[in-house]
Amino acid sequence: MKKPFASISLDLDNQWSYMKIHGDEGWDKYPSYFDIFVPHVLNILDDLKIKITFFIVGKDASIEFNKPYLQQIIKRGHELGNHSFNHESWLQKYSHDEIVKEINDSHQILSDIAGEPLVGFRGPGFSWSPDLLEVLSEKGYIYDASTLPTWIGPLARKYYFMTSGLSKEERKDRSELFGKFSDGLRSNKPYTWTLNNGKNIFEIPVSVIPVLRVPFHLSYLLYLSGFSMALMKLYLNIAIGFCKMTGTEPSFLLHPLDLVGGDQIKELAFFPGMQISSERKTKVFKEIISALSKHFELVNMSTFAQDLNNRRLKNKSPYAS
Repeated sequence: MKKPFASISLDLDNQWSYMKIHGDEGWDKYPSYFDIFVPHVLNILDDLKIKITFFIVGKDASIEFNKPYLQQIIKRGHELGNHSFNHESWLQKYSHDEIVKEINDSHQILSDIAGEPLVGFRGPGFSWSPDLLEVLSEKGYIYDASTLPTWIGPLARKYYFMTSGLSKEERKDRSELFGKFSDGLRSNKPYTWTLNNGKNIFEIPVSVIPVLRVPFHLSYLLYLSGFSMALMKLYLNIAIGFCKMTGTEPSFLLHPLDLVGGDQIKELAFFPGMQISSERKTKVFKEIISALSKHFELVNMSTFAQDLNNRRLKNKSPYAS
């Protein structure tokens, strides 16, 4: 019997992006750790024999230093998605014209590197808006993957503000970061947006545990593993169990600092979780992937989106609306 899908993606936020998020000086010189991280993660994915989607920031793709590493991603059989040009988590506050420029600038340069037009987008900080969806649909995108249907967003935002050196103005810009309590009412399964321009686009949410509506992407599991591997495995098994019980095909999210520690990227050693070694993080990740692969076929985002579209065309998709 064919396994249901689980799509795997990584938001390839760069060193400067983490510095900008934290309110650190020097981010605007765009320091990069791609030379360290990209070979590291590609070797891990090769060991696991899985192909995933890397959501890339357009600004990084415009810098010559980074391009060979993005090309390595393509050569090793993975795909690129659009993660905006400037990686500003208040994208939902942009005007229509600003969104058009943001998408166009990132789309062109990333498509050139990928060798084909991109078909998927994820907003930084889970930011999205109706205008954004219309711009994406006009550009030919098949899916958006920006929503996180959990109720804990405001709590995460409060913690973020407490641990960063942001100014009052910067906090105002980020006032909607990670969403609202009401986001916990959004669908946890993929669905179709029907837009005012007459077009459709799939939404593939970053999965949370069905019913409980708490996240289980790699950052959370890694955090739990710091207390107890048994606790982490229990949490993951609960997530898998609820996904299977509700017929949810998960979209599993990774971030760079989930897979590399302060032992390799000393400039970000101050970030939470960076005291955990890269070796330890890699071990935890491999155990998680092993558990997921027992129950799901692990695929990249566009493979999952195309399968959703095929089901919709056959009128057999539980996700079409």
